[in-house]
Amino acid sequence: MFTGIIESVGHIRAIERRGDDIRLTVAVGKLDMTDVKLGDSIATNGVCLTVVAQTADSYTADVSAETVTLTGFDTYQVGCAVNLEKAVTPSTRLGGHLVSGHIDGQAKVVEVHPRGKATEYWLEAPAELSRYIAHKGSIAIDGVSLTVNEVQGHRFRLTIVPHTSGETTLPLLHAGDCVNLEVDQIARYLERLMQAPAAAPTSGGVTMELLAKSGFIR
Repeated sequence: MFTGIIESVGHIRAIERRGDDIRLTVAVGKLDMTDVKLGDSIATNGVCLTVVAQTADSYTADVSAETVTLTGFDTYQVGCAVNLEKAVTPSTRLGGHLVSGHIDGQAKVVEVHPRGKATEYWLEAPAELSRYIAHKGSIAIDGVSLTVNEVQGHRFRLTIVPHTSGETTLPLLHAGDCVNLEVDQIARYLERLMQAPAAAPTSGGVTMELLAKSGFIR
């Protein structure tokens, strides 16, 4: 689990194609690796990846074919900048929102323009995901926890303040680029609950027959 507060911008150091899968080595930049162990999770542009090898300034992880299909990893190249965040601990501040690191799909950047000291981005989500995006709701874009400031159909607007721009890869985005999108988990769970059939009524009681069947009485 992650919070969407980026700890470092890293760079892809090596890419190894393994059939439909990919093995990545990422140079971590300022990310503190002293407490990272094999098997730990590091969100890489929003994707929860498991560390399978590491050095003092890098880690290696495998990206499954399923993940490659849903994300932009298939287009990444050596040198590409990526947002990094280590998994939360029980004492981590929840500065963003709960981010699972399980990407739902990709959104496309359609407009980028300055507004005051901030930068506004309009993005377009796939039709099957846009219903989960709400005005003032939370969303993760390439692993960055952000607030949706406007929704128009499948399009939504984000406002990126200078601090967030300085700590993430978001300033590198241009119209036409695609980003990894994770919608708010609460929206997904609520939809699932609403779709569930009404619970069948039960007696809820302990009967003599049940007690006898269970061996408590004769």
